[in-house]
Amino acid sequence: MPTFTYKAKDISGKTVRDQVIAKDTNEALLSLRQKKLVVISIGQGERKGIFTPWSRGIKLKQIAQFSRQLATLVGAGMPLVKDLKVLANQNEDKQLRQITNSLCQHIEAGTSLSEALGNYPKVFGPLYINMVTAGEAGGALGDILERLATYLEKTDALVHRLKNALIYPAAVITVAIGITTFLVFVVIPRFKDIFLSLGGAKLPLPTQILISFSDFCRNYFLYFLAAVILLWIVIARYLNTSAGKFKFDTLKLRVPLLGPLLQKFSIARFSRTLATLLKSGVPILGSLEIVAKTAGNKVIEGGIMEIRRQVIQGQRIAPSMVKQRFFPQVVVEMVGVGEESGQLEPMLNKIAESYEAEVEASINGLISLLEPTIIVFLAVVVGSIVLAMFLPILKITQMLGTGIGQ
Repeated sequence: MPTFTYKAKDISGKTVRDQVIAKDTNEALLSLRQKKLVVISIGQGERKGIFTPWSRGIKLKQIAQFSRQLATLVGAGMPLVKDLKVLANQNEDKQLRQITNSLCQHIEAGTSLSEALGNYPKVFGPLYINMVTAGEAGGALGDILERLATYLEKTDALVHRLKNALIYPAAVITVAIGITTFLVFVVIPRFKDIFLSLGGAKLPLPTQILISFSDFCRNYFLYFLAAVILLWIVIARYLNTSAGKFKFDTLKLRVPLLGPLLQKFSIARFSRTLATLLKSGVPILGSLEIVAKTAGNKVIEGGIMEIRRQVIQGQRIAPSMVKQRFFPQVVVEMVGVGEESGQLEPMLNKIAESYEAEVEASINGLISLLEPTIIVFLAVVVGSIVLAMFLPILKITQMLGTGIGQ
């Protein structure tokens, strides 16, 4: 059934923007009138300017919590529509509450949960939808939702570790840029006026360089800013192309320190996702395709799709992984042992756990290395500026001292 987006007034006079599922416009209007709503506008599909719950991102943690709660209610034997209504009433997040109500409407209209989830691809990705489809087909929806919740929680924890590792360096670099900008645009020009008022005293070379740099920045700042913005737009557009994304992702994997960390993170995600899909009953070819789409890196995505093509031709996963350089030999061997023993899913979970631990250790090592490096860099930059500004003062002090001595 089609979805109609509407704008209406409730009995209190409050404006309501939402969606309703119906066979046609007349049925949609009748349904809204029964809810005592005065319809202002209504149209089929999503309309620009009207809030939709999938128009903004929802945190992974919220989806994990939603999945865990729904799994509990499904396991208790309650009807799915009632489960969703309970979750909608309890959910404090407006976006997720609207999504849950919309899912309930779709299911009441006769669609399955997986089909209803397919209307929100930005919230529930292909992995989530395919696992729910497998759960519905196998009569194990509750178990599947539990696995999804566990997977999302572990993925969220891993992503948070990676983000938290970048907070401190980003904060210090931001402070360094702020201090340097303040010195160059505010402090140095005032010192320059003082130096010029001293007459013909020749300034030390570091001070001359610093003043020239400050003058250049102040005189050409707008041109520089325009050039940076233009360059940013050009780079952003290029990175939106397939070739641009591929080259940028290739570059990220080659960056010292960061590249190995991203590689370990990708291997952990690959192993965890594939294990979760296989345990849920999703076929191997479908699982590899979903894993590729959720890889987050075009190079790794292309490598996984190549593995899938080799599997279609009758090759096992482990031999297909050998040609992909981002998979270490130990991972290939462990996958091979899992395939030969019929324990591929447990082996993938072991690989995921091992590499998640390595990611955490690498993050801690990266932080311990970055902290002193950034502090030293900040001290050198700011110290050099301050020294260059005070050299003339020291020179003048020495000259005055010599004059007084004579």
